[in-house]
Amino acid sequence: MTNVTIEVDIKASWPEGHSSYSPGSPEELAIIAVDLLVKDLGTQGAQTFIAQIFEKYLADHGGAPHTERA
Repeated sequence: MTNVTIEVDIKASWPEGHSSYSPGSPEELAIIAVDLLVKDLGTQGAQTFIAQIFEKYLADHGGAPHTERA
């Protein structure tokens, strides 16, 4: 399994506030992304969007996603 390190500063703003994030791993980035999707689309909208992405991933890569964990 490949170790991926992320170096990025994310600044997000919306009418009710703003946040800054500095994820260091793909997992942290995913949590931030889901948090922002829920803020923008609501829980159901975010779930629908993520389901569409996984459907495309499965179609493009021909099978179940890799689930091995270290």
